[in-house]
Amino acid sequence: MYVKRRYGFWMTFNWSKEPFIYGVLYGLVITSFSYFTQIYISLPWAPLGLIGIAVAFYLGFKNNSSYDRIWEARKIWGSIVNNSRTFSVAVITFVQGENKSQIQKELIYRHIAWITILRHQLRLSKEWEHFEQRVKGVYAPHVSEGYNRNLDKALSNYLSTEEISELDGKTNKAAQLLKIQSLRLQELRDKEYYEDFRHMEFHKLIANFYDGQGKSERIKNFPFPRQYVTGSVWLTILFCVFVPFGLLDVMGNRVSIEFWAIPFLTGLICWVFGLMEKIGDYSENPFEGTYNDVPITAISRGIEIDLREMIDDSDIPEQIKDTHGFLM
Repeated sequence: MYVKRRYGFWMTFNWSKEPFIYGVLYGLVITSFSYFTQIYISLPWAPLGLIGIAVAFYLGFKNNSSYDRIWEARKIWGSIVNNSRTFSVAVITFVQGENKSQIQKELIYRHIAWITILRHQLRLSKEWEHFEQRVKGVYAPHVSEGYNRNLDKALSNYLSTEEISELDGKTNKAAQLLKIQSLRLQELRDKEYYEDFRHMEFHKLIANFYDGQGKSERIKNFPFPRQYVTGSVWLTILFCVFVPFGLLDVMGNRVSIEFWAIPFLTGLICWVFGLMEKIGDYSENPFEGTYNDVPITAISRGIEIDLREMIDDSDIPEQIKDTHGFLM
């Protein structure tokens, strides 16, 4: 996620320059062909403009839908933040008796481990995501080997070796860890560290965590419908193909200097439509590990800080800071 006030123009242009470059070159070819061969091929701008309006509406629909996905993902993780704080407070106030401080730390650490696993699972690659543009490293493990290696190293700070081994080979480690947490809470209830009413509250919170995980997995595992993605790409390309022919209709006077502005205007129009298409394309997968993601790494660190401060823990890490304006 970019956290500064706005992207700079050249940063934006560098990210989306291909449509402009290809548009200028394509417009120059069409314009030069018309000028030197005297073969004047043009299309009426009015119907072409209607096509452009239709493509713009289509891109607007796609971008709105992509924004809905990324905003829903942020709301889901906002709910996880709130429920995590509630869970920590419940652990501190509900769990009483012998070794209560140790048990409270165990439960809270296991919850931090769950958030860590969920974050790593959501950053695993899907074939429809932008694999080459991903931020490599602990933010976005992109192969199973790297995922397991980075995850086990991170979990060693929160879980025992036995619990980490118990998770080995599990398809959905986050879901399995919530099961382990639930069994441990039942064990503590059986030992009368708290009564049934408080145990039911714990169960509701576990259910909320499963709900947040399931909603995140729905966005991660169900791509933006490919028919809409494909349609926006090909309609944009089709419109851009006809742009220089329409400009020849309104600016086709060969003796006028504006005739040679056609390639530049072609590139500019292609850039505008290409930029709109690319914005939607890079917003539809909010957990893919690129610079426009929901910053679940920073959110996870914020949860860890809050929870560990509640139990007066030591060696609490600092909040993750942005790098060149990007927060992961």
